Amino acid sequence: MIKRRRKYVELMALLLLVYFFCGSCVNNPKDIPTIGKKQISIEEGKQIESYYSQGAKVKAKLTAPYMLRHLTDSTYVEFPKTLHVDFYNDTMIVESKLDALYGKYREFENKVFLKDSVVVRNILKGDTLHCDELWWDQRTQKFYTDKKVRINTKDKIIFGTGLEAAQNFSWYVIQQITGTILTPENGLPK
Repeated sequence: MIKRRRKYVELMALLLLVYFFCGSCVNNPKDIPTIGKKQISIEEGKQIESYYSQGAKVKAKLTAPYMLRHLTDSTYVEFPKTLHVDFYNDTMIVESKLDALYGKYREFENKVFLKDSVVVRNILKGDTLHCDELWWDQRTQKFYTDKKVRINTKDKIIFGTGLEAAQNFSWYVIQQITGTILTPENGLPK
């Protein structure tokens, strides 16, 4: 009799335990379609100041009023309200400056996509690049685009489509130059 009673109590305890575990594992039918989907997180930052270094030397300083960092399979950072970058030489003197209304940094590629009123200025030479879209490859330290560009120098304005340039804008190559180019009277350089 005692053994039967003990087995009865054990069976009841087991049934209660199973009931509590099963009752706590109920899913809301509205949540079922979202189970298994990847969640996207967004980090937000204000008054951003970030430094880019290479070989233990500071190469650039980025400032922006607002930043969004999207944490997905391919994490990226957006600067939707303008950004400014100062590029330094090895002696920490600013060689060039970059401004854009929008930027998107692809972390895994080390590339920045810039658009809307992009301006790059070489401080030493005075040359200024204006374009609507520009890529900045941090690995190669170069700018490039296949869109229209305008370069203002001290004595001329150059128009073209497509460009590759050093990140300090000390040199550049325009793929398709358009517009009027001044040459000496005899057609040969002096």
